[in-house]
Amino acid sequence: MKTKSFNFLPIIILLLAGILFTGTDSFARPPKKPKNIILFIGDGMGVAHVYAGISVNDHPFFLKQFPYSGFSITYSADSYVTDSGAGGTAIACGVKTKNGMIGVLPDGTAAPSITEIAHRNGMSTGVLSTSTVTHATPASFVAHNSGRGNYEDIALDFLKGTVDVFIGGGENNFRSRADGKDLSVDLKAQGFDVVYTIEDLKASKSSRIAGLLAKEHMPTVLEGRDGALEEMVRKATQTLSQDKDGFFLMVEGSMIDWGAHENNIDYTLAEVTDLDKAVGAALEFARTNKETLIVVTADHETGGLTIPAGNLKDKDGEITVNFSTKGHTGVMVPIFSYGPGAEQFSGINENTFFLNRFLKLLKIKK
Repeated sequence: MKTKSFNFLPIIILLLAGILFTGTDSFARPPKKPKNIILFIGDGMGVAHVYAGISVNDHPFFLKQFPYSGFSITYSADSYVTDSGAGGTAIACGVKTKNGMIGVLPDGTAAPSITEIAHRNGMSTGVLSTSTVTHATPASFVAHNSGRGNYEDIALDFLKGTVDVFIGGGENNFRSRADGKDLSVDLKAQGFDVVYTIEDLKASKSSRIAGLLAKEHMPTVLEGRDGALEEMVRKATQTLSQDKDGFFLMVEGSMIDWGAHENNIDYTLAEVTDLDKAVGAALEFARTNKETLIVVTADHETGGLTIPAGNLKDKDGEITVNFSTKGHTGVMVPIFSYGPGAEQFSGINENTFFLNRFLKLLKIKK
């Protein structure tokens, strides 16, 4: 009787390949629920801003590595075209409010933010911004005020203890105030390490950090800020991840909006690229941590940017751009997501949907 020989080598190779591939992003099975969430808001960043940045950069954009994408509809309670106050509030608090308001309903009633809810549920929290930390978008995650310009009142809300790490500009709102108070004294009494330079920020060993890195807004990238936001993200994730209960971190690239308001494409794209580098720092953390969801979006689009022509043949692409306005527009803005739960942020959604998705994934309640 003849016997058939069987070659086990192909099976062994396949098994070994499966073991090796299990450690990669493409084949690993991440947890279904995140322990940490990092939310990036590119203020004023539309799809055209992102693609313009991709087109003219000689390094691969980190955003291109995100497996899921979607869109957010941004109108406010009283306008088809939102401002950053209402746009930030929709993302942070899950409610539509009037332009100019932060952290409140249209009648002025306070609406709890994801930062406050996460803190109440034992998580650590952080807010980073290249503008003053009291500006509309970061303030929407911390404060409640019917006037986004009430910066000194908004600074007082940072004393309520719902944010463990906040870094950006705005020292004057805390220390050179009309009421004569120096809020840095109060922050230190609450256990904050109050720092004023990137070097001191990086050297801090505290679990609570107030980084006031500029008197008002931080410099633009073109003025020399390049890399600072990336360092801020690295420090914040390093600090907040010490909490075994997880963390929520919001990071704003404020000046994409400002460059677009000026219809200055070099200014705008320098800020888009800077935000992407900060996203890269978060992506590096998430790939190691494996329990972190990253969501990147915008509060609104600014400038009505279009790209009618371009050339991608050279290392540094060339594009022709047009701005249709120096204000905001009502077009949908992109959402990019990576990590456990990332698929929950695809499709077209109202900008109020973020809060409930975050709460569901973190398994916490209001």
